[in-house]
Order: sequence, then C-alpha cells, then structure tokens
Amino acid sequence: MLDIGGEGPSSEGPSRGAPPTTMSTPSSAEGSGPATDGGDRDDGVDGDDGDGVRLSDWDVGARPLPLRPDGFGVVRPTPAELRDRRLPTADALPRPPDDRFRASVRPVTPETRRRMGETWSPACPVALADLRHLTLTFRGFDGLAHTGELVVAASEARDVVSVFRALYAADFPIEEMRLPTTADLEAPPTGDGNNTAGLVCRAARGATSWSAHAYGLAIDLNPFHNPYHRGDLVLPELASAYLDRSWRRPGMVLPGSVAVREFARIGWSWGGDWNSLKDYQHFSATGR
Repeated sequence: MLDIGGEGPSSEGPSRGAPPTTMSTPSSAEGSGPATDGGDRDDGVDGDDGDGVRLSDWDVGARPLPLRPDGFGVVRPTPAELRDRRLPTADALPRPPDDRFRASVRPVTPETRRRMGETWSPACPVALADLRHLTLTFRGFDGLAHTGELVVAASEARDVVSVFRALYAADFPIEEMRLPTTADLEAPPTGDGNNTAGLVCRAARGATSWSAHAYGLAIDLNPFHNPYHRGDLVLPELASAYLDRSWRRPGMVLPGSVAVREFARIGWSWGGDWNSLKDYQHFSATGR
C-alpha cells in the first residue's frame, strides 16, 4: 500500500488507498534521543553491502495490518529493523552508467500511461498533455546511484529536476522512486511503504476538492522517514519512531535542510511547517 498524505493543514487528512502515502545533510545523519514508539533504541542494521554501508533487513509489504474503522491500518510500534531505516534500493529501471546526475523530461507516452493504471483517468483535473514523465538519478541508502521516475505537472517539471539535482549533489538518500500503480492502490496496508512519488489522482479525504497530488503539484519524499501525523493516525502506520524529529537519521526532512531549502527555492511549501497536523514527507506548489 502507498502511504501518501498531503491534504493540507485545513483538511481532514489523507484518503485511504492513495499514495501520501535519500546521503543526508550533516544535520540528518546523526542525533540522539529515544524512539517515540516506546521501543528500545536500536539502529536496526543487520548487514553490510561490502563498502561499509550498513543496511537494514526487512521484507517490505509482506505483513498486512488489521484495519481501523477509518480504513487505515492499525498503527503499531516501529519494528527494530526500521527504527533507523536504511534499506537497499530494488532497481525498477537500469542504474546510471556512472555517478553523474542525469534527468529527462518527456510527455506521458501510451506505455507510461499504461503503467500508471488507475492513478490517472480522464476524470482527473489535469490532462495527460499537461503532465510530464521525469526520470532522475538519486542516491540510495546503499550509497549507489539509481534511476527513479516521477509524474508531475508540466509547468513544474524543470524546477522539480533542479531540486532533485541538488538533493543528489548533497548525497541525500532516497530509498525508492517509482510510478504508483493500480496494484499499489489496491494492496492492503502494511505500514512500511517508502516510495517517493508525485501524481496520484484523488480527492482530498472528507472533501470534494482535489488533492495537490491530483494535479501533479505535490511530491512526497521518503514517506517512512517523514511520516504524516494527526491525532492517533500515523502514515505509514509503522513509522511512529520517526515522529521523534530530534533523533536525526539519514533520509529525514528537517527544518532548514537541503530538501526544505530547495523546494522553497522553486516556490513549494513543506507539510512539516503546518500546525494542525504534520506531513513531513509532503511538498506542494499549492500549500495543500
């Protein structure tokens, strides 16, 4: 299940079944403090990729959660393996041939549209002609360069590329960046998703207005490291250890960090600045 939030500070929260719902800057690589889920401090690292990069061991999506009355998964303490989450990236696209940043901006082709599945339809508030399919180099938690994909509004495409160019130059780690699909929307919640994603056509929960994601005007960055939190709801549902923002770990978006600065440079706002709820993963061009 995708765990995308980003409904804006005045809404009721993210809708069920849609996406919200990375080397780090020096401020996000270190820190101390207890996990907020009540578990003992544990760096959760069980392996080494041979180059000194310690990686967590976890089978993402393998453990469906029971449902709450609101349709989300039951919020549970963060497993030890994920309290300092550093999973290797599974490549969906060929890796770059070298360590240089590469990007492409293209119209949404019929093949890309097919892969998007039900994340877009003719009923959506943005036409395919007004969207762009991006491929971007990103740095994984394994220290390697990978190729990711985003679909965003055509008007924002070049600026979004410039943000991810800066994140790559800063070695900000990203676990996964692939196109959301129908299978993601229909999967039961497991609370451990971490896909960085853009366009998903859906309305805001409890409202008739569209989410900024439906226009390709929002991106959620490392959702597990940067969860959505309102009341007793945490998305992803296993990510409550990351509500402690004083315990700084790679992949987190923190005030003044490179991600916040770069998205602000292109005029996008951050859900971590909201007061009525916190959506640390969420950046948008609309403020919602």
